[in-house]
Amino acid sequence: MGFKTIRSRVEGRVATITLNRPERLNAIVDPMPRELREAVEAADADPEVHVIVLEGAGKGFCGGYDLEVYAQHPGPNPGVQSMPWDPTVDLRMMGGNTEDFMAIWRSLTPVVAKVHGAAVAGGSDIALVCDLVVMAEDAVIGYPPARVWGVPTTMMWVYRVGVEQAKRLLLTGDLIDGVEAARIGLVSAAVPAAQLDEHVASLTERIAGVPRNQLAMLKTVVNQAYGNMGLASTQLLATLFDGVARHTPEGVAFKQRAEDVGWRQAVSERDRGG
Repeated sequence: MGFKTIRSRVEGRVATITLNRPERLNAIVDPMPRELREAVEAADADPEVHVIVLEGAGKGFCGGYDLEVYAQHPGPNPGVQSMPWDPTVDLRMMGGNTEDFMAIWRSLTPVVAKVHGAAVAGGSDIALVCDLVVMAEDAVIGYPPARVWGVPTTMMWVYRVGVEQAKRLLLTGDLIDGVEAARIGLVSAAVPAAQLDEHVASLTERIAGVPRNQLAMLKTVVNQAYGNMGLASTQLLATLFDGVARHTPEGVAFKQRAEDVGWRQAVSERDRGG
């Protein structure tokens, strides 16, 4: 496949999909969500593949949506409309991205996220729909746009860690490291960075020894429990609110600030609070 933003390879029973914009910390732009979906669906359809590993090239897993494109660049863009805005236009765009990310969840083949560096904002949306997440101890995860300009569209936080911890992380927008993420059950394991590759390889080798049909049945029944808890309706509301958050007075002000001083400074001011 002629992918622009990812790489994909199969070795034995393991498919590895790599987010591949290392010069931008693998930040999300079109067509990454669609390409990610295509790669996952291709691996899932491969009768030789028993497990998929999702990783990021370069210094981190994924830094979220590319704010140089969506915030700093002057004027409207696919994520920011001129006023008055139409929420259904935004819902179509972000809803499509959410559906693309959820290909990971829908895949009958288990997906293991290997997180180094950072999985933040939209990057955490992707990591947390994987079946298992293994982090380097010094890696960080979180959703800073919860402070202004975003709502996590896959909204896996509450399903992974419950009400109290989900509210703590989303109401502050704070980042936590791999050690803390594993302690609260957000991810399955945190290991020293130098051991991350080895740990994931050992885990995937163990999973790969299980028949594909058995893996599919087990993943399906666990996922169905979350479907019964209303995951789809939660994500619909979260995706709608994500668009709202970019068009509130505060959201518009953040976009203008990013245009004026650059997205890095705007994010620094937002996340510092006060």
